Amino acid sequence: MPKPRDALARPLRDLRLSVIDACNFRCPYCMPADRIADDHGLDAASRLSFDEIETLVRGFARLGVRKLRLTGGEPLLRKRLPELVARLAAIDGIEDLALTTNGSLLAAHAHALRDAGLKRITVSLDTLDADAFRALSGVRGELRAVLAGIEAASAAGFGPIKLNCVIQRGVNDAGIETLAAFAREHGHLLRFIEYMDVGTCNGWSRERVVPSAEVRDRIAAVWPLRALDPNYRGEVAERYAYQDGSGEVGFVSSVSAPFCGDCHRARVSADGMLYTCLFAGQGHALREVLAAGEVALAAHVVALWSKRADRYSEVRSEAGASRKHVEMYLVGG
Repeated sequence: MPKPRDALARPLRDLRLSVIDACNFRCPYCMPADRIADDHGLDAASRLSFDEIETLVRGFARLGVRKLRLTGGEPLLRKRLPELVARLAAIDGIEDLALTTNGSLLAAHAHALRDAGLKRITVSLDTLDADAFRALSGVRGELRAVLAGIEAASAAGFGPIKLNCVIQRGVNDAGIETLAAFAREHGHLLRFIEYMDVGTCNGWSRERVVPSAEVRDRIAAVWPLRALDPNYRGEVAERYAYQDGSGEVGFVSSVSAPFCGDCHRARVSADGMLYTCLFAGQGHALREVLAAGEVALAAHVVALWSKRADRYSEVRSEAGASRKHVEMYLVGG
């Protein structure tokens, strides 16, 4: 089957797949407690089954997808997740199987996930201040549990672990150097992410965006940096190595330096909706065509991808760019 290109000649290489849109946190920039009910996403009947997910991933693999990231919500809330990981790890063509988690449940699952064939783990970690962490999780999370999860993942053989940190001015920007020091000490890959206008319920304000250049300069003032070449075309983070040899740090600059031109990622929600952009206004239902098998699913995705022309981050400031976006917790950020 021919590999698809979208309307801007961008290929389809990565799939970000939500396995559940429930979460045990209520982070204000993603799933604020005053907007999202406690029982959101707990209806198992609305989610794709393991069989449907396997068919879906096989279909995407036919189209050249090699990187698969499992997300949520909080994916570790999905029952029997290691069983699903094992099934997906066995699919021909899937070379990089990863998972993004808030880390709070990771200590209990890290070894089983590793044994099942998961290759990489990313943990969202916005602060190392215990009180601030609790506030940023919507008073649902404890920092010590996340740190225990990171330690367990390291012990299970997931290394280096990637840490994602969304920086907001006046919220957690005071802890930038502390997070960098922690990642350097433990050999983790730290990624600072600009605060983005994903979804509609996070009260996004450009005034709270801390540009990556500012974060980079603060870190470089303490630990000098040197730029690294991308690992591959379309890599999201700009990477820098510490000149003293203590690892690297990266910056994701969707607001200040958009990278839509090289975006080759699709997203599928837990209920089987395809979103061709993190800032998409609507999705495309895949569940019905899944019943016809992976070949039919792949052909359907080719037709949808060929019409894709999304480049929201590049036109964010233009008149009319503001619109309703899919919520982050549905597509994993």
